[in-house]
Amino acid sequence: MAYTKILMCLVLVVVFTASMSEARKRNTTHIQFYMHDTPGGSNPSAVRVAGQPMNSTSDMGAMFGFGSIYVMDNSLTATPEPNSTLIGRAQGLYAMSSQENEFSLLMTLTYNFVSGIYNGSSLRIVGRNPVMSEVREMPVVGGTGVFRMARGFALAKTHSMDQINAVIGYNVTVIPYY
Repeated sequence: MAYTKILMCLVLVVVFTASMSEARKRNTTHIQFYMHDTPGGSNPSAVRVAGQPMNSTSDMGAMFGFGSIYVMDNSLTATPEPNSTLIGRAQGLYAMSSQENEFSLLMTLTYNFVSGIYNGSSLRIVGRNPVMSEVREMPVVGGTGVFRMARGFALAKTHSMDQINAVIGYNVTVIPYY
């Protein structure tokens, strides 16, 4: 009799634990958008705020040399076209972080969503971006609104580049906290 009670209790614990772990599984959200990074031209969306002295505005070595830091407020759109639906802004900093023969950035930025189902929410990205790699992965380290305390990753791929201006496609996978 005591053996049966213990066995029944064990079965109940196993069933309860299995149902709790199923309930704790989180939905994964996938978001795709395009960031328009425009450090050149008459209306730049990224501005150099620190770095090596430049001899002229065409001094690309100093402009993108080790230690150069940019502040950005780039548009996020639904498609690569500049006049596409604005879904948000990418705001933050990026710094030229490699002294070697590669073009690598340290990025700390916030994707602020201004339309659609994520309106008012944001995601935080902090990580290394080896720009010349075909696909770059950076971690999602948090967020606000529906993405509060989120984690995940962002895959970046350059869609197009015109001298120093670029359109970067992002595929972001987010696991929300709730």
